[in-house]
Amino acid sequence: MTETVEALFDQGLERYRSGESAEALIPMFKEICERTPKTSAAWTCLSWLYLLDSKPTPAYKAAQKAVKLNPQDPQARINLAIAMLETAQKGVRQHIEVAGQIVMAVPELRQEVEQNFEEGLSRKPDWKSLQRVKQWLLEI
Repeated sequence: MTETVEALFDQGLERYRSGESAEALIPMFKEICERTPKTSAAWTCLSWLYLLDSKPTPAYKAAQKAVKLNPQDPQARINLAIAMLETAQKGVRQHIEVAGQIVMAVPELRQEVEQNFEEGLSRKPDWKSLQRVKQWLLEI
């Protein structure tokens, strides 16, 4: 592919916003992550898509990379917490607390996170792990 990674990323986001399934977008975001492995936003998106597609183990791995690359990204930590819940791992609270501190300090990020919660629930209405994380995070 000769497209730039930025163009591919923007195209992927646009396809997501237009309602394309997570399953269809995962290969595109995997390619983006392979081509630019140090881009936390791509790993965050990939982990979100895996979560939407009910694949918590690869979601966990992608979210771990996103958090490692950008520890101050609340969405990466939220994705990691959801994946941890869905794979019955310990240590969720730490990520919720850090994400909560960040969204309290930066109102724009809180708004973005709230929109992502609503988006996730619109695509996957009975998503228990997302509902729990949303409740915990927005009640901090």
